[in-house]
Formats: sequence, structure tokens, C-alpha cells
Amino acid sequence: MSRLHRSRIADFQEVLGEPTVALAKLRELCFSDTLELPPFRESLMELFAEEAEFLKEMIIQPGIAKANLGASREDVTLEDHPLNPNPDSRWNTYFKDNEVLLQIDKDVRRLYPDMAFFQRRTEYPCLLILDPQNEFETLRKRVEQTTLKSQTVARNRSGVTNVSSPLKTPPNSLSEYEVLPNGCEAHWEVVERILFIYAKLNPGIAYVQGMNEIVGPLYYTFATDPNSEWKEHAEADTFFCFTNLMAEIRDNFIKSLDDSQCGITYKMEKVYSTLKEKDVELYLKLQEQNIKPQFFAFRWLTLLLSQEFLLPDVIRIWDSLFADDKRFDFLLLVCCAMLTLIRDQLLEGDFTLNMRLLQDYPISDVHLILKKAKELQDSK
Repeated sequence: MSRLHRSRIADFQEVLGEPTVALAKLRELCFSDTLELPPFRESLMELFAEEAEFLKEMIIQPGIAKANLGASREDVTLEDHPLNPNPDSRWNTYFKDNEVLLQIDKDVRRLYPDMAFFQRRTEYPCLLILDPQNEFETLRKRVEQTTLKSQTVARNRSGVTNVSSPLKTPPNSLSEYEVLPNGCEAHWEVVERILFIYAKLNPGIAYVQGMNEIVGPLYYTFATDPNSEWKEHAEADTFFCFTNLMAEIRDNFIKSLDDSQCGITYKMEKVYSTLKEKDVELYLKLQEQNIKPQFFAFRWLTLLLSQEFLLPDVIRIWDSLFADDKRFDFLLLVCCAMLTLIRDQLLEGDFTLNMRLLQDYPISDVHLILKKAKELQDSK
């Protein structure tokens, strides 16, 4: 380890060791460094207990009482049953939830197919769910047993069919994945549970395709923590961090807000207005070719660039994005930096070539991109 590296670690330890963390200093360190840091925790056990309650309340089949929760099996056939047409029926809710669950299941199984992590078994499966005495139904089993047809919960609202990066192309068949035995669960199943509980707690937005790409890097960061005690609670940590992050970016996922000042359309147009300010020649070239920002910036902005780069590089970019005290204004500059770094190719290319460049971004050096974004920021 270099002397500079040790010095930077000492800087982080000093800030995090204070009774009150100086957020401005911490943001400054996170913005410019790639060090992996332990999460700052507050009332940790309360978070774990709260998540356990969510599991008990929301991942449960109607009519089944849990033996270890202080209740015995109950027969609710007379008061409620699977064919009950009442909209308030617990079974009706259960079947509607299945439609969302099937879409979540489809998406999380494909998380980062270029790496095996999400398909591997977790060292810390959820014992509350897997304990046979509790009779909880795992979401995996629920998906396998349901006969409902999956409905697409959300589509690309820009109406554009994006070309996936080769790095992100999923395997040909989900059957290539190992089927884990009873009592074990894969990391993708933990992510599925997080998204399902979030959808249940937030019915106004529920689940929209792309949320899996947001929760994936968060969960990976916690689930690979070198501290086994912290790694054990990756699910709870991820759930609450994801919930807080979605509170800031959820407007990107709400179609009715697309054309409002807080919606995704406004943000995409802001990318082009910023580019016009920084590089008017490139801006006019894209305008001339009728390359609209929704053809590429929709995915860049909505998913915080999580589909454009390999996972370690996504995490590095997020360090800078989350350290932005203006809450993701820096993301607009990162997008502009990505455009200006390939300006020569874009200025020479035709519509087809340029679309390929933008939908399968060619530069993988995120340090170069962040450096350019910082230059654009300082040039204001």
C-alpha cells in the first residue's frame, strides 16, 4: 500500500471517527477517491428489526399463520378464499402482487450477467423465511407455483429500443443458472425480496423496470464487505439505502411526471442545454442528425449509468454522484463529458454509427470521464 493511499485512509478515518461527521469533508473525500468505506450506521438494530417486521407482514400467503410468531394455523376459508371477488380480499391482493413479483423475478435473475456473484448462494440466507417451522413461502417458490402470466409492468417510456452493451448481454437461457437446494438462496433472491417489499410499501410507484439496476450495486457493496458482521446484514442495509435513494430519484420512474420540471424529460433536455453551453459544435451536429437525448440519455439518467459500465466502475461513479450536494447535478456533467470525449467520432459519424456509439458507449475509463466532468464543472 502506497504512502498516499495510507494517508487517504487516515483522512477518512479521521472524519468518520468524529462524534459528528462533517458531511462536507466526507463528500469531498468520496468525490475524489475510490476507497471502499464502511457504511455510516445509526440505530442499526432498529433497522434490522423493522425489516424483519416487513418480511413477516408482506411475504406471506393468506390463510397461513406462522408457528413461530405466536399463533397457530388458522382456517380462513369462510372469511376469505382464493376466489373471493372483493377488492379488499387478501387473496385478491396476493394475486395482484404476483403480477409485479413475476416482473421483478424476471429482471433480477439477469442482474450483471457478466459476473457470477448474483447467482451464487449467500452466506447469510434469511432464516426467518427459510426456517421450515415458520412455513414461509419463499418468493422463488411462489414464482414457480404461480400460473399467472407475467405482465410487463413498465416499458422504456421514451419508446426507444436500446441496444444493450455486450458487457450487459444476458445468457441465452435462465436454465444455465444453478438451481440452489432448499435452505439456500442466491444473492439475486435477496435483491428480489428487497424490491418486492419496496413495491408493497410504495404502491403509488410499485416496481418499474430498471429499479433492479439501481439496487444491484448497493447490495453488492454491502454483501461483499470484508467485515463479516456487517456483511451479514447486507439485506437490511441495502433496503434502507435503496429506499432513501429512491426518495430522491423516484420521479425518474413516474411516467405522469415525465414532462414536469422534476421529470426525466426535463433532465434529458438539460443534458443537451448543458452540452450546447460547453460544446455548441457537437450540440448542433446531434441536432442536425435528429439524435434526440431520449435515444441514450433516458437510460443514462434513469439508471445512473449502471448499464453503461462494469459494476466496479459503476460504484466508482456513484461515489462522485452521491457526494454531489446538489443531488445529481453532477450526473448531467458526467453525461456531457461522455459526449465530449467522443466528439471527434460523433462529428465524423452518420446517424447509424453515432447511435451505436451512444447506446454502446466505447470508453471504459471512468476516471477519464469523471476528470472531464470535473473540468466542465470548474469551467462554469
